[in-house]
Amino acid sequence: MRLYLTTLNPTDSVIDGFLPAAARLGWDVTILTDQPARYGEHADDVIETDVRDATAVIDTIAGHHAPDVIFSNSDHLQAATALAAAYFGLPGKDWRACLSAKNKALTRRALAAAGVETVRSARLRPHTPPPDGLPYPVVVKPREGVASEDVVLCHDKAELIRVASAIWARRPGDTLVAEEYLQGPLRTLETLGDDRVTRVIGGFRTGLGPPPYFVEERLDWDPPRDAAHVLRALDALGVGLGACHTEYVVTGEGPRIIEVNYRVIGDNCDFLLADVLGVPLHEWILRVHAGEPAPSPVPSPRYGTAVSVIAAQEGVVRQAPPPVAPATDDTANPARPAEPGFAGEVRLWHRPLRSVGDQITVTNTNRDYLGVIRAVGPDRAAVEAEISRFRRAHPWVIR
Repeated sequence: MRLYLTTLNPTDSVIDGFLPAAARLGWDVTILTDQPARYGEHADDVIETDVRDATAVIDTIAGHHAPDVIFSNSDHLQAATALAAAYFGLPGKDWRACLSAKNKALTRRALAAAGVETVRSARLRPHTPPPDGLPYPVVVKPREGVASEDVVLCHDKAELIRVASAIWARRPGDTLVAEEYLQGPLRTLETLGDDRVTRVIGGFRTGLGPPPYFVEERLDWDPPRDAAHVLRALDALGVGLGACHTEYVVTGEGPRIIEVNYRVIGDNCDFLLADVLGVPLHEWILRVHAGEPAPSPVPSPRYGTAVSVIAAQEGVVRQAPPPVAPATDDTANPARPAEPGFAGEVRLWHRPLRSVGDQITVTNTNRDYLGVIRAVGPDRAAVEAEISRFRRAHPWVIR
């Protein structure tokens, strides 16, 4: 089997997830990227390609080995990759669904047109005043943004104009959206589809930092009790094949979609999902892109959480915790049988994202993460105790 993996910058999901998964499956891998120098140590077959351009991706593949699977986990490359898969007659996502999920204005339009939900929103373009009648407070965000970057709560028109102008100073020409602020608990739904069935494989409760920003501070395992509304939304968007990470708010009027990310959950939580369920998640995702049916995990008695350690001040990192993995860690094979005594143990990982000597600038986005701690155990109390012990023993020091 020949896998073509389209990607931009290296991510944990690709380097520690999908590439090892492909190796375990015995697949040959060709990486297509616009940053080939950053992948030299991770793969033998890397080709520089304008991966945002479907035509370039198709042309590169056509001049190389015949493809069996064409796949991407990048938010930015889903539509181009889907078009390439369709060109070669391979299993792939619907490019229209990829575009509708990525573009937040199109997401709102599609959900309203299908009668799933209506969230009042408006596009904002540079040098054009906001329309009258917006339902303040509103959340302003880039139409195709990621990582909570430039997502801000605005209470009135004057504040919206000020915030939007500041965003455009950093992102000239970008279209923004302003939409009504949805109040209630924030949750995620994690799904895996094979173009015949979409399976719910889990979900998390999301803890956010203080407004007006929306920085995700932690995710706690909490499988959904009723996923029907979100599944209707995914169906309306055309989401089917592959993994999808959907964020939604449980409002007083019911669930409302925040955004649909047509790829597996990120920020190290794909590994958390695999560890809680005890399944080879990255292999499952690759296999459905090879045309295999989506498996369904059995309910897990385990509890898991991912805590993002966030910079609270600017300065230089003077002290940082080391990378940590359990002594019995075999993340490369998360489908291992449960080891004896697992029910009484907590397994903890720490993934530092910054290093001693790094200059820290607070951006009020997910880019302020210093590191991610993830832990899995028999219950929340045991997991929280182990995380607290680790953080006391290994503080971050910035000054």
